[in-house]
Amino acid sequence: MSLLVVGLSHRSAPVSVLERASLAADAQHKLLQDTVAAEPAAEAAVLATCNRIELYADVDKFHAGVAELSTLLAQHSGVGLEELTPYLYVHYEDRAVHHLFSVACGLDSMVVGEGQILGQIKDSLARAQELHTAGRLLNDLFQQALRVGKRAHSETGIDRAGQSLVTFGLEQLARGADVQAWARGKKALVIGAGSMSSLAAATLARAGVAEVVVANRTLDRAERLAQILTDAEDTDVAARAVPMDSVPEELTRADVAVSCTGATGLVLTAEAVAAAVEGRPGAPEAFAEDASARPDVRPLPPASVGSEEGCPLDLAAVQQPGFSVMGEAAVAGMDAATLEQHAAWVTGAGVDRREAARRPEADAELITALAATAATVGRIPERRRPEPATVPVRPEPVLFLLDLAMPRDIDAAAHRLAGVRLVDIESLAEASADAPMAADVDQVRRIVSDEVAAFGAAQRAAHITPTVVALRAMAADVVASEIARLDGRLPGLDDKHRAEITQTVRRVVDKLLHAPTVRVKQLAAEPGGAGYADALRTLFDLDQETVASVSRAEDSTDKNRGPR
Repeated sequence: MSLLVVGLSHRSAPVSVLERASLAADAQHKLLQDTVAAEPAAEAAVLATCNRIELYADVDKFHAGVAELSTLLAQHSGVGLEELTPYLYVHYEDRAVHHLFSVACGLDSMVVGEGQILGQIKDSLARAQELHTAGRLLNDLFQQALRVGKRAHSETGIDRAGQSLVTFGLEQLARGADVQAWARGKKALVIGAGSMSSLAAATLARAGVAEVVVANRTLDRAERLAQILTDAEDTDVAARAVPMDSVPEELTRADVAVSCTGATGLVLTAEAVAAAVEGRPGAPEAFAEDASARPDVRPLPPASVGSEEGCPLDLAAVQQPGFSVMGEAAVAGMDAATLEQHAAWVTGAGVDRREAARRPEADAELITALAATAATVGRIPERRRPEPATVPVRPEPVLFLLDLAMPRDIDAAAHRLAGVRLVDIESLAEASADAPMAADVDQVRRIVSDEVAAFGAAQRAAHITPTVVALRAMAADVVASEIARLDGRLPGLDDKHRAEITQTVRRVVDKLLHAPTVRVKQLAAEPGGAGYADALRTLFDLDQETVASVSRAEDSTDKNRGPR
């Protein structure tokens, strides 16, 4: 069996695809169960965060495994396989181990070096153990990934290369200002009471906000989080819990709101955000869409009625008496309404469509004349003059929103609301693309490489362990059989001498087996050492079913082993 991972992340897919492919808790459970029920996979684990969805499995066939895991991801995410496939990545055996270790160290995170991923890996392992989909391989892999991540954070300065997604998001909201100075005295609303929301609440409390209000669908969890914040010794923040239906009212009082829930729909619509800031001191009087957020909108200068100034077309060269609106439109390539507007600019009066409609017989002759003129001077020239763009100054925000959910909790249309600053996963991904990398990243990469090599060696050595155990069990059976024969030949042998003979025979067998079994484990740990187990079984004529039963016993023990 071999390790395979199929997934997508912020590095391979746009946020819009990640958002649609996100898996709720129930969907993750069903995906795990369906994966181990599939033919190529014996074990499975899902790592689903706000910026990645990965399915790990122990498979016996690579191509069949890739096809099956990709299909299962598409089915359970609700994104069609053809649409999902271009964004999927595949890692196999040592490369899969390298990938997970890199993820655990924060090297593959949106914010390099963040430590939240360790908790998410631990949760993924616990979920797979609870559903009994993690066997020896995935138990060992995920537990070692946790140890590698902790080692990277303790032995290097990888934490300086980045920070938590929450801290990074708050820095983006503060726009370069000191986060503590920006947050001091503000009222904060935290929507959700999970791990990310709890981290956000604690970060805001340490930053110096005056109040933290926690809203959650399960009020008990919100109350527990509020109590933890209140009892914390390093902050003096006032914290309280409210039910989810109080969010609209609390939003009207909040200066900053952080949302990270597992909801499949929007928690805050643009209309709700607009209502929350309307009428606040410092908010724009006309709370409509902010024109500065739409660079394609450019106001035109007013046209003077009764003159040609401001007219978009120059039709002087083709002015003919008696043209119908439809006739002119046919040659000019413009709609009649535009030409009517031209008439209003030139004459100060509209064109009577009914009058034009009464003279259709003149169209053919006039169109011919207009076409001849257009052929001589070329297409009727436009007289639009480029005007400098008028970009209004965007007002200072009175409400700051941080959306850390996937799929998103806050309507992206809130980006365009004046008086509101919204930072979400998509904008964080854009901001983190140019974030500087710390020198410690190279050291972490070396740690990952060393740990991958060590894990591979340990797995290859472990692969031969059931064969060695079966060999020693066979030797013990031989010793027992020979002692029984001795008892038959020497029935008068006393217990003291029988015990001494038994111990001597066992020592001889152990010494004979010691060097070969130690050496075969060393050889099996090296690349290409998988064949030594087969050689050992062949040389000693070991029963394959005995070896398999040892493996099953070890797997059963590992499936019930919790994270360390």
